[in-house]
Amino acid sequence: MTESFASLQGRTALVTGGARGIGAAISRELCRAGASVCINYRSRSDTADELAAELGALAIQADISDQEAARALVEQAEAELGPLDILVNNAGITRDTLVVRMTDDDWSSVLDANLTGSFYTSRAVARGMLRRRAGSIVNTTSYVGIHGNPGQTNYAASKAGIIGFTKALAHELGARGVRVNAVAPGFISTELTDALPEEAKAAILQATPLGRLGVPADVSGCVRFLCSDEAEFITGAVILVDGGLGM
Repeated sequence: MTESFASLQGRTALVTGGARGIGAAISRELCRAGASVCINYRSRSDTADELAAELGALAIQADISDQEAARALVEQAEAELGPLDILVNNAGITRDTLVVRMTDDDWSSVLDANLTGSFYTSRAVARGMLRRRAGSIVNTTSYVGIHGNPGQTNYAASKAGIIGFTKALAHELGARGVRVNAVAPGFISTELTDALPEEAKAAILQATPLGRLGVPADVSGCVRFLCSDEAEFITGAVILVDGGLGM
């Protein structure tokens, strides 16, 4: 049964990087809200297909760091589901190392996947949203994009770029009723954080007022709200979902 608050009944959504971790939680939450969802993934087709079957969603493979692949992804999603009302730019990668050891590929691959990919998909959906004078784009940035983190200059740069991109795009699209916002997760319990040393986790918990790591559902609920009519006067916002770590 679809819940009435922050309902997305009758809407269509594309979630990039939507098959695992935070992305999978977002895909589930948008489906639970009543949206028809396209789950984009780059690899692990078995995981994406399993989630799509569970949710009654559509799964499409595409590497959004390639502009033609990103354009084709949006075209296929709209051909199968109808015009997109919602885009969630969640796809991202990490290549962590100290800057003195960072290769050109470590740098460029993270910027391409995390920042340039969001540009490609946003550009692909923007014209239709502007024409319909409605739409919501939600970008996933990070606590690290605001506060930095050693060993992640590439990732931090890409996520800080997402913040500037979000705010500029909100200015561009707002006059036509299209909203653009961002969520900035802190340390969320996923495959990435599970690999952290125990002493690092302990330090994070000590610095977090709520005293725990986040879970993907903490982020997905915020995304759902930002996509809904209940957030219709919110644009250009960057919402930290970090248990107070960034205060």
